[in-house]
Amino acid sequence: MCGSALASGPCGADAVRPLVESVLGALQEGRRERGGPLPAGGPAVVAARVARALDEVLPEEGDPGALGELVRVLAAGAADPADPWCAAHLHCPPLAVAVAADLAVSVLNPSLDSWDQAPSASALEGVVTRALAREAGMAEALVTSGGTEANQLAVLLAREACGPGVRLVCGENAHHSLSRAAWLFGLPEPLVVPAPGGVLGASVLEGVLSEVAGPALVAATAGTTDAGLIDPLPEVAAACARFGARLHVDAAYGGGLLFSGRYRGLLVGLEAADSVALDLHKLGWQPAAAGLFAVREAGDLAVLGQRADYLSAADDVEAGLPDLLGRSLRTTRRPDVFKVAVTLRVLGRAGLGALVDRVCAGAREFAGLVAAHPGFELFGPPVISTVVFRPVGVGDDIVAEVRRRLLVEGRAVLGRARLGGRLWFKVTLLNPRVRDGEWAGLLRLVEGQLR
Repeated sequence: MCGSALASGPCGADAVRPLVESVLGALQEGRRERGGPLPAGGPAVVAARVARALDEVLPEEGDPGALGELVRVLAAGAADPADPWCAAHLHCPPLAVAVAADLAVSVLNPSLDSWDQAPSASALEGVVTRALAREAGMAEALVTSGGTEANQLAVLLAREACGPGVRLVCGENAHHSLSRAAWLFGLPEPLVVPAPGGVLGASVLEGVLSEVAGPALVAATAGTTDAGLIDPLPEVAAACARFGARLHVDAAYGGGLLFSGRYRGLLVGLEAADSVALDLHKLGWQPAAAGLFAVREAGDLAVLGQRADYLSAADDVEAGLPDLLGRSLRTTRRPDVFKVAVTLRVLGRAGLGALVDRVCAGAREFAGLVAAHPGFELFGPPVISTVVFRPVGVGDDIVAEVRRRLLVEGRAVLGRARLGGRLWFKVTLLNPRVRDGEWAGLLRLVEGQLR
């Protein structure tokens, strides 16, 4: 029975090949059925379609055609990040080469909780993470599931280094996962610093730090979720140095600028951080997940070390078998770094940098269209690839209603951002293959909804 064949082993390739062809065909069918960036009809329609396809989740007898049918349903009801009008979130269209590399990982199914489950993958992870850490001015890095896990690690390491009374200090523009991490690890209530204009003010930060009794962890952001803005990293780092505070930079979004010769300078000051979060499933075009947590002092990671005899027995480690448990808070862990390694080798710095430059140029093109239109207001010039705008002379309720209507109709996926006390449309451009005129078409679509 083809469904019970193994993907690896001597006959694995022969078993997988026709299934991959079936999946690719079903993806195309689903895309044609969807016909746009999002399925039309809203949640109820999508849920009903899924319920019909899964009328019996665990049938008595299996259905050999279920793979193609369920892939088609998944694709027909997907948000397609490759569609230029699907631009709400930091949700990138993955590179084909990265997807192909991920297939190899799925077939071999290594687990990075012990060397004997993933010999080459564990060696490769160490080489690649250290190389990427150096790109950010750091010494070592761990693979994470994304910015949330990386931010949690930053807070955990600060607690271990400074004690349970360490105070998290972050801007109101910071990612919600930081405050959640402070709660998770039992730290005091975070101090939230105003971020006028969407960025953390260094002078305001200094005033807050001068009043903190005890150790502090400052979290700055390089690529805010709402507007893609970058905190003044050199000034923030100087304030931390002056008051002896640890510095973590959440560069989950903006970290991809490191690949670009044109935009890398926006991250000056990153190297002064004690830790950095980077996500390559954002501005790196990787399938999720592909996150990194990098540290300036490799020894800071020693607190993550654990001992489990069945995975990392002391005598095995003394005999030379690598101990992997200190490289993650997770135990079973797939080598997500492999697709990253393949991408770095295939595209090189120039290839990845060109992709970064294209999406940043696209943001500036779209922002120019908005600025030139008398019916729209631009929040500010884009820093990375996010454009925030709103119609002139309408209330927040209209902005929210237009966004929801486009979603339910399946015509466009726009984000929302509350900045300066008002609600704005947010367009996050992560598709480097957008054709001329497609941004103008998106603006016309929004305009048409306001009439």
